[in-house]
Amino acid sequence: MDGELNPLVRDDVGTVDAVAREHTGAPTPAADRTVARRPKTVRWFLIVGAVLMLVLGAFYGFNRYRSQAIATFFANNKPPPAQIAAVTANSESVPRFATGIGSVAAVHQVTITPEIGGLVTGILFEPGATVKASDPLVQFNDAPERGDLANYQAQERWAGISLQRSQNLAQRQVAAQSTVDQNQTQFEQARAQIAKTEAIIAQKLIRAPFAGRLGVRQIELGQFLSPGMPIVSLTDLRQLYVNFTLPSTERAEIAIGQDVNVTADAFPGRAFNAKITTIDPQIRADTRTMTVQATLANPDEALLPGMFVNAAVVLPPEPDKVVLPETAIDFTLYGDSVYAVREDGSDSSGKPLVKAFRTPVKTGARWQGKVAILSGVNPGDRVVAAGQIKLQDGAPVVVTGNPPPPPPSSPTPQ
Repeated sequence: MDGELNPLVRDDVGTVDAVAREHTGAPTPAADRTVARRPKTVRWFLIVGAVLMLVLGAFYGFNRYRSQAIATFFANNKPPPAQIAAVTANSESVPRFATGIGSVAAVHQVTITPEIGGLVTGILFEPGATVKASDPLVQFNDAPERGDLANYQAQERWAGISLQRSQNLAQRQVAAQSTVDQNQTQFEQARAQIAKTEAIIAQKLIRAPFAGRLGVRQIELGQFLSPGMPIVSLTDLRQLYVNFTLPSTERAEIAIGQDVNVTADAFPGRAFNAKITTIDPQIRADTRTMTVQATLANPDEALLPGMFVNAAVVLPPEPDKVVLPETAIDFTLYGDSVYAVREDGSDSSGKPLVKAFRTPVKTGARWQGKVAILSGVNPGDRVVAAGQIKLQDGAPVVVTGNPPPPPPSSPTPQ
């Protein structure tokens, strides 16, 4: 205990030393400076924390005020009722069709070729021209055959004279009957050679076998043609065949004489009328389809052989089905639906509110801008026909006097 001081004594000594350093101006130790700065640091942190609390509180209050203002705006700012066009669902007969795809073929179509070979000495047609039956088209060189014809004609005359002379002599019993028979044979041979030569000459003048329109010329003047070489195509476009296929399950409803509506992509909005003339008696085993042929009148020559067409056989209609315009149906991947228009409650003034409610429906056949409704809509129900894009389920609406948009002009049934 001798080497140690009492704590009270050390505190007194420290206090005396501090007072002495203050009067004498001596420097303060590092421990004393740390103790002096600590109150200032705590006060600075308190000020910064208070400022941050004020800023965060201001942001929080602004966000609360903005959320309440937005909610109040949308609560008091209701949009006006949407203007729509509505139609009333009615019942009518729904046409039925058996549809298929096919192509057009000509009733009379041929590629003209020579029966015998020869040198082309004359081309008597223009490509693409319309010709009548038996009109001359191509002339081959027939000078040798005409020389042979003159020779055979001379032989015929000489044989005829000889036959007449021998017959006169035989009647007077001056000539034998064998001489008469020989002269008769020579006369008939000469006539046969004439007929053969005239046929060859006729073969060297190629004529149109029937009336129609010519195609592209495939020969040149002075060209030697062998038998069977193509010269030009000839097609009668006034009457055509429509060959198409139908599922074999529809065989009971298909009969000869039924009307067929034919449409082609080349003539949108136009339908051609045809009648079934042939039903193939065999069913294709690979596709289980049957081939049907209809005959089509083509007076304006609009359709051409080889065209792709859609064919729809007209079947007996199906009566008493609900029908709506095609524009009233909302077709989606999740199902078809319509907006039914009906009164629901009233406004502050007591007037009834008209609203549109989405209603799922099951659709049937589609034809000429109309759709058959199998379920979901009853006759007499009012349905939105135009303006569905701006509607939601239960939205208030105002039915205007504007008529619904016209259906697209497409005669193709679906």
